[in-house]
Amino acid sequence: MKLSPLTRRHALALLAASSAAPAFAAPSEDWAALGADVKREFQWAWRNYVAKAWGKDEINPVSGTSQSFFIKGHDLGLSLVEALDTLWVMELDEEFQQGLDWVKTSLNFDVDGDAQVFETNIRLVGGLISAHLACGDPMLLAKAKDLADRLAKAFDASPHGLPWRYVNLRTGAVRDPMTNLAEIGTYITEFGVLSRLTGDPKYFNMAKRAMKHALDRRSKIGLMAANIHAETGEFTSRVASIDVYADSFYEYLWDAWELFGDEDCRRWSLETTEAILKHQAKRFDGRLWFPQVDFETGETTSTAQSELAAYLAGLLGQVGKKKEGDDYLASFTEMQATYGIIPESIDVATRQPRRKHTGLRPEYPDACLNLWLGDRDERYRQLTAIHYRQMKATSRAPFGYTALEDITTRPMKQCDNCPGYWWSEQMKYYYLMFAECRRIDYGQLQLSTEANILRGFKKA
Repeated sequence: MKLSPLTRRHALALLAASSAAPAFAAPSEDWAALGADVKREFQWAWRNYVAKAWGKDEINPVSGTSQSFFIKGHDLGLSLVEALDTLWVMELDEEFQQGLDWVKTSLNFDVDGDAQVFETNIRLVGGLISAHLACGDPMLLAKAKDLADRLAKAFDASPHGLPWRYVNLRTGAVRDPMTNLAEIGTYITEFGVLSRLTGDPKYFNMAKRAMKHALDRRSKIGLMAANIHAETGEFTSRVASIDVYADSFYEYLWDAWELFGDEDCRRWSLETTEAILKHQAKRFDGRLWFPQVDFETGETTSTAQSELAAYLAGLLGQVGKKKEGDDYLASFTEMQATYGIIPESIDVATRQPRRKHTGLRPEYPDACLNLWLGDRDERYRQLTAIHYRQMKATSRAPFGYTALEDITTRPMKQCDNCPGYWWSEQMKYYYLMFAECRRIDYGQLQLSTEANILRGFKKA
């Protein structure tokens, strides 16, 4: 599949307008109709999940089979839990109740198996909390608390309060202390809301302690290395990254300020942003990128950048650096205009894909949503509409939406897996931007890194 001439011209026009958005007259778009289309596609995919993979972690939408995610051979209903607040926002109440009933009767975390602490928190703890905030069912909160208490054993095992990467959900045994910023610092939003809902501050405090430990070890130029050891508490690499191994750490600093008014997190967020802009921001043929650098010298160590890093464009807008956020978004917009689908990994020096596959990624529309919420500029909706239509054209499979094996072939070659985050992230981003959601107060909206809604539901 390739961009039609009209779509490519539109994408390039939007790219050219990136630094002068008010002068750009976007083509007329029936946003309500596009939002309704997103809802229909989500409902269609849900029905296929119910028919082919009910209660399983992930559906394989080409073959109609399924696969586990956390613990091999044991499913925890990942896609179902991730979908709950999206179903609620879309007013798919029958489907939401269907999922809620499964959680009540079938979701049990007393499993003798190792779960990745980071992924389990953002996907399951966050998904259960957001569903509880949506409908008020106390069972959802009880299950979120039960799971968070099991994950807490990974924090307790470190003398520094840095969670080990894996914990046995039944025994509390831990493994793999070689961890990273993202996996020690992506808890404060979910755990903080849990503290607020239960009245127990321990969840918020353990999450903040882990973040502070790494922040206290910043170099003289204000950067942190991406990798750290849970037992020794020391960095195990010299590489600073805003990308893989670090991304959501930076998101959660600002989110903790927005959600809880935590002044430390606000200060840390602004300080780290300034250091990143000063020492990691690099230009290649005029385009802004944030490649990996040495955390003590700022010297570039790699010209690789993944699609996951696109989130930073939105975060820059949130922290008051909108010009830089627009500039960085334009780099990914060019990749979208060039390849149709943003490559999973890019060599920023050559603007060529480093990998041909892509994981059905949501970070670009995530950035567009955060920038759009700041000023409601229609350009961000137009860019997101291109992203949605390209996903629909390339990733729609017989039983849902799938990742891609090769974005360089025509048509693009499909894999056979729908990641659990698809149910929580991009389809929610699209819907929030295109439809006027009656159940959301946009002025209060706060999303986790997994797009779980932690604030912003309207009271019934």
